Amino acid sequence: MPCPPLIPVATGWSRYALRFGDYYRSLTTEDIWTPPRLRSREWMFIPWGSKPPDRHRALPTKEDLLSYLQIRAPHSCFHSTAYYKDPSQRKMNDKGWLGADLIFDLDGDHLPGVSDNDFPGMMEKIQDQAWSLWSDFLEPEFGFKQKYVQTTFSGHRGFHIHVRDPSLLHLDSNARREIVNYITGIGIDVQSVMAGPDIGWSQRIDIGFEDVIDTLASISSSEKNSQLVNDLHSNLKSRNFSCSKELIKKLASESTTGGRIARLREDNSRTVFTTKKLNEAFWELVKGAPLAVGETDENVTVDIKRVIRWVGSLHGKSGLRVTEFPLERLNPDGPNPFNAMEESSVFSTQNMYKVELVKDDVTTRISGQEVSGSSGEVFNAHESMATFLALKGWAIIH
Repeated sequence: MPCPPLIPVATGWSRYALRFGDYYRSLTTEDIWTPPRLRSREWMFIPWGSKPPDRHRALPTKEDLLSYLQIRAPHSCFHSTAYYKDPSQRKMNDKGWLGADLIFDLDGDHLPGVSDNDFPGMMEKIQDQAWSLWSDFLEPEFGFKQKYVQTTFSGHRGFHIHVRDPSLLHLDSNARREIVNYITGIGIDVQSVMAGPDIGWSQRIDIGFEDVIDTLASISSSEKNSQLVNDLHSNLKSRNFSCSKELIKKLASESTTGGRIARLREDNSRTVFTTKKLNEAFWELVKGAPLAVGETDENVTVDIKRVIRWVGSLHGKSGLRVTEFPLERLNPDGPNPFNAMEESSVFSTQNMYKVELVKDDVTTRISGQEVSGSSGEVFNAHESMATFLALKGWAIIH
């Protein structure tokens, strides 16, 4: 439901608190979604300003939730992924844990080779990786059923896949970590998989092998290779593998000399690089190359007492709505892919405001308007865009 027009009477964060309040007051209980087993959920809200989070709340009805939102108009809203006997207890051990949804949280702010400043580019890549997580892992390899899945845009930089299969609700943290470890390849012996039978990881490793060889060849053949080196370095760092950029350049150089790759193709068990560290780095890159789904936040999946953003709330760092959409629309190559920047905005596109960028090299697209510029540039933006830019810290509204 669109939010009423902006009445610019407040400045600073209070302006947005008022606008968030306008949005929540425009809703009825029929407009809002609540998670299953509502009475068993803990709620947490982040206020505007510097006040601490308000948590350990039980809101057993839609009326209770809507009343809180319309009175408080919080910066951000969360509910527990877990179910409790008494969610209002202050101590976690006193709540009486009953089970928890299985959540996969993919966030694009630290994807290798992607800048948060390029919001459309970041969203395109993280949506592709979220779909890969589902279509390459969760459905074919774990057998998760679509009927138990809820797919949402987080309201800022990523996507959440909620799995509410009753058979999974009681998985403990160790079992959930095993799922994450398999997805990210922890404990996978690349060379053994390549030499063994055809399993789910075999094709991914074949793809990774060729991708890494091509990337190393590009680094070795070009002086303008700093971005590729940075990408590989970020990949290894995200997988907790320590390797300097100079060592990556040395790996690239060795990969194109001495017939090393040809020897690896004949027998992947060979040690063809000159040091143990280079050999380990090569196979770690192979394992991680096709797996940007390794960017899933494992803490969200593993933690059985986590909170997650409530679907329908506004995100205080963007002004965008946490939005549910059908799972098939997560597929960026499908007939009707979800477009977060067009479908999650609730503020006006008619009322225009003068904004000034305060950050360099930013690019975004919100509700039909595109912005690309640097600090000091001044232009008119509709309210949805102005709110996004201001809450991101990219612009000020005059």
